[in-house]
Amino acid sequence: MNDTSTRYVSTRGHSDCKPFCDILLDGLAPDGGLYLPKRYPTVDTATLGRWRQVYHRQGYADLAFEILSLYIDDIPPADLRALCHKAYTALVFGTGEIVPLRHLENGLWIQALSNGPTLAFKDVAMQLLGHLFEYELARRGETLNILGATSGDTGSAAEYAMRGKRGVRVFMISPQGRMSDFQQAQMFSLTDANIFNISVDGVFDDCQDVVKAISSDADFKRDYKIGMVNSINWARLLAQVVYYFAGYFQATDTGTGTGTDTEPVSFAVPSGNFGNAFAGHVARQMGLPIASLVVATNENDVLDEFFKTGVYRPRGSANTLATSSPSMDISRASNFERLVFDLQGRDPAATRQLFADTLVHAGQFDLSLHPAFGDLAARYGFVSGKSLHSDRIATIQDTYERHGMMIDPHTACAVKVAHEYRQPGVPMIVFETALPAKFAQTLIEATGRSPDRPARFDGLENRPRRIHMMPADAGTIMAFIAEHANGCR
Repeated sequence: MNDTSTRYVSTRGHSDCKPFCDILLDGLAPDGGLYLPKRYPTVDTATLGRWRQVYHRQGYADLAFEILSLYIDDIPPADLRALCHKAYTALVFGTGEIVPLRHLENGLWIQALSNGPTLAFKDVAMQLLGHLFEYELARRGETLNILGATSGDTGSAAEYAMRGKRGVRVFMISPQGRMSDFQQAQMFSLTDANIFNISVDGVFDDCQDVVKAISSDADFKRDYKIGMVNSINWARLLAQVVYYFAGYFQATDTGTGTGTDTEPVSFAVPSGNFGNAFAGHVARQMGLPIASLVVATNENDVLDEFFKTGVYRPRGSANTLATSSPSMDISRASNFERLVFDLQGRDPAATRQLFADTLVHAGQFDLSLHPAFGDLAARYGFVSGKSLHSDRIATIQDTYERHGMMIDPHTACAVKVAHEYRQPGVPMIVFETALPAKFAQTLIEATGRSPDRPARFDGLENRPRRIHMMPADAGTIMAFIAEHANGCR
């Protein structure tokens, strides 16, 4: 394993190289860029072998500590390990494996990432993030007002992770009418004093634009201590890297807790804001032998278009479709900037030119002639595909009829696209990103029956709700935050 700096830089070149805990609380860089480590630490097969034993013998929390400690040097190791053990327990996730694999057929696996409190993969990172925030704020004697945007699952995962946390308030912006009934009820029924749900007339991209606009106001961000929980925040994305390693160790296990640690594995990832897929890129850069990273999109196929043509053409709100996989109804994936930064040799000036200039004025950019694009699949493993509603219905139906397994529409999207890229002898792991209970209407359409839901969610849709309706306007939402903020000036 090589040495690496644990300082972080902005994709757009902000000069300060910051430690982990500073960017944990910052979220977005001052220049509008996203934070990344100066370089990715790399691990050899001996380290992978040791981590395999850690996972099988000590558990997920200790594996998380091993990986996170390569990126975090400003939290004492004993404290970091304790935080991992607080986040990853069988009590919270219903299983000591935290993210177990289920075999579907012929080397095709489903990795269950949705066993947490809100039944979505966001819980895996958000549970850790809640403990990190509480720890660091207590250490500094500070408070934080968390600002987030959600297309469905981030909001509830963040709110359930932050509810009752000392020194933290959450302001979560969601698009009105663009989430499933379950997702809306799950968020809006929370009545904790530190949780504020804001619903705006628009799509997720509008919500995300408001978050970025507020976070780019340096004075407001400083005065009202604004932090972020979207995957714009590197800490959340970093936590997602861990389950790639856990999935790999399970898929290549010989049954005795051992493996070759050189055998390739592919991952299929339902993608909206691209954080989950980018975490796989980080794992691959670290040395995890990933053959392909299959990016699965729905009808909002901006990323699929890029990976196939080199043209990045985000759509406006009016052209972002409402689909049966609503958490992926995103046309401007924030984390895509991180990949472009790496594609261009980590050149911040070139990245700033594309995202702060070309994209703003032309509405698109074209990297098809860039040398790195032609090398994208070979060098980085990225391939892509998309599904339509009919594809997802057919996949859900087929999976249920042939295997007796219900999967949600986002996972179905990834299963459908995964079949297009399977390679003989290479296990394909599909990320389950939510439990079917969150999307009952689509499951009934596909299978004729309603999916089971945990008893704690019985009657969820009938619970009282607390929600604030607002326009998708940064100024209006800033005034609301200022009125209700924690630790304001």
